[in-house]
Amino acid sequence: MARDIRHFLYDIHLAISAIESAVAGKTLADYQADAFLKLASERAIEIISEASRRIPEDIQNLRPEIPWPKIRGIGNILRHEYYGLSDAILWGVIVDELPKLGVAIAAIQAALEGDEGDTGPTSASTGASARSNMP
Repeated sequence: MARDIRHFLYDIHLAISAIESAVAGKTLADYQADAFLKLASERAIEIISEASRRIPEDIQNLRPEIPWPKIRGIGNILRHEYYGLSDAILWGVIVDELPKLGVAIAAIQAALEGDEGDTGPTSASTGASARSNMP
């Protein structure tokens, strides 16, 4: 059974929140010195990337300022070309881009909650049951 897209939005929200908590008060130098923080952040970005692939285009179009193709693409880079990404680039994604994505995801989630009774093509429901830990 297909997952409801709200689950993917929640996964993105959770991954962003986890990264933001982990890097709060840290600098690029702190990030570079902490292998566990780097690996955890990279994994969370991979989850964000993969979950973004499951968001339909009509829902993505609600937030056209978000570079959805780049979000999808960074997961491939982390998985297959990880050696080519500098810490400074990933840190820039973390501190500059993820907060913007978090705002957009929250807005999409709010819009979908307003459409909960909608049965049209932009409806979030696919018949899958809601995840128990989803807000």
